[in-house]
Amino acid sequence: MTHTDINVARETILSNNPLPEDDDPKLRPTRLDEMVGQRDVIERLKIAIDASRQRKDVLGHILFDGPPGLGKTTFAHCIPAELGVPVDFLSGPSLKAPKDLVPSLTNLRANQVLFIDEIHRIPKAVEEYLYTAMEDFRIDLILGEGMNARTHNFKLRPFTMIGATTRAGMLTGPLRDRFQLREHLDFYKLEELKEIVHRNARKLAVEITDDAANEISIRSRSTPRVANNRLRWVRDYAQSRADGKITLEVANAALKMAEIDELGLDRQDRKYLDTLIRVCLGGPTGIETIAATMNSSTDTLSDEVEPFLLRSELILRTPRGRVATAKGFAHMNMRIPENLKSQFDQRKLFADVDE
Repeated sequence: MTHTDINVARETILSNNPLPEDDDPKLRPTRLDEMVGQRDVIERLKIAIDASRQRKDVLGHILFDGPPGLGKTTFAHCIPAELGVPVDFLSGPSLKAPKDLVPSLTNLRANQVLFIDEIHRIPKAVEEYLYTAMEDFRIDLILGEGMNARTHNFKLRPFTMIGATTRAGMLTGPLRDRFQLREHLDFYKLEELKEIVHRNARKLAVEITDDAANEISIRSRSTPRVANNRLRWVRDYAQSRADGKITLEVANAALKMAEIDELGLDRQDRKYLDTLIRVCLGGPTGIETIAATMNSSTDTLSDEVEPFLLRSELILRTPRGRVATAKGFAHMNMRIPENLKSQFDQRKLFADVDE
């Protein structure tokens, strides 16, 4: 297959496999070379893709894990485009039984890519059904019922499975081991996010200054998806309340209206900190107490709010409950209670000794 044929195939694939409705097709990269960040992962994928082309063999199964918004689905779009093959998208929660998976497996073309998002959420029965499909490219179909039932081995065309998960620890060992490539996606550096903001601003046909792109990147939690959402909001604000150009002043005004502070915390994040610090005196406090005080659910706090607060070193999870750090107190402009000052001083003392 020539490069021209591959490019034509890429265009055909992209036209036949539209992006999910909640994604902006303008902003998602379509090739690995267009992606920013994750360079080590991209280089390893390029080697695997090039080797499979030279062997004229199917690409090995790939598992991506990492927090939401770091590019797992983007890789699932770019890899088939690089290979010049189609891709079929599935969601783990939608696969309730093996019969939900059979149509996708039996309709696969040779060397096609099958992408399963949130693969850790597929039931045990479906997971076991994948074992022979991934390893031997076959599935066992049971025809008939009762005494007349018989098993038929159905041969599948060779395919590449791409799995994406935000909780790799929930995958069982047998399923995890059937992926030849396992890649963990890390958070993005500020310069990488800044480049993404500049690129996507051009795609959105909006002018943005360098310091405005830097400010949006700082408040984007080291996550491209968040940066894109921040950029879209600032663009809308600039078009509605300014002359359409995103300057530092416009970006600050837009993000202030959206209640996103200089660290990237939103209103719910600050409400969590306010509850922990002002109401619970800095902790230690159980998450159930915080959730009840905020009139929220524990799942929402543990899955959506706490990860960034922990990564930003604003809170700690301890055996006794959640505790606000000195940095958390400082960010909320609140004084550390007397009963916690000795603990913070002691931690600082031990840190000085370690240094």
